[in-house]
Amino acid sequence: MDVRATSSRCFGQALRSAWAHAARLALDIALPTLCVACREPVAGVGVCAGCWTKLSFIAPPFCPRLGIPFIYDPGPGLLSMEAIANPPAYARARAAVRYDDVARTLVHALKYQDRTDLAPVMGRWMARAGVELLADAEALVPVPLHWRRGWSRRYNQSGALARAIERQSGVPIARDALRRMRPTQQQIGLSRSERTSNVQGAFKVLREHAHQVQGRRVVLIDDVLTSGATSDACARALLRARAARVDVLVFARVVDAHKAPI
Repeated sequence: MDVRATSSRCFGQALRSAWAHAARLALDIALPTLCVACREPVAGVGVCAGCWTKLSFIAPPFCPRLGIPFIYDPGPGLLSMEAIANPPAYARARAAVRYDDVARTLVHALKYQDRTDLAPVMGRWMARAGVELLADAEALVPVPLHWRRGWSRRYNQSGALARAIERQSGVPIARDALRRMRPTQQQIGLSRSERTSNVQGAFKVLREHAHQVQGRRVVLIDDVLTSGATSDACARALLRARAARVDVLVFARVVDAHKAPI
């Protein structure tokens, strides 16, 4: 073994590491990281302490089917009125936070402003919220974009979140298992019935990819759950492809104060 060569190689690696650290430090000084919500300087990536306190993390008690938070604990196994009146195709839904002002800012930054650096921390919160879903899951399926929208946006925010959750949980992503067969209108501003009609028949598991979900317990990954129409349409497509079970895990969910369980 050439000791001098080994020493020289180690020194070179240490020097490159030191230069990289110095470059990162200089960049941080020149361009300090800002809170994505209020634009105040913040250490690391994400939100400042003030905005962190404004995030409304969802914790028990909540509806075991839809994950809608209860104001008080009604006892084990009791479903929300919405879950009883309109049971979805998926088995369970969980969300990390309520879709409030700070959560909306995070979602929009990830979705429309190329802030893919937010996906790891958002995915970490999601993995924590969905620990019971991920415990026996066999595949993650991100809600797909239509290829035209994917081309213009350059990445799928649900896919970015799924990759972060894959790293956290070890549950593999079933890539290309679910396909959006036609472009759909943006769901924002649509009524519940319009949202359902908008995504009806929009998703499909192609035959050549059916083996990725057939007989498996699947967790569908998305950024926001509003009416549940998109998640329900995706779940139906996965169940038609003979997935054993479909659960839904999102970063944020809309909680209607007028319809929330009391």
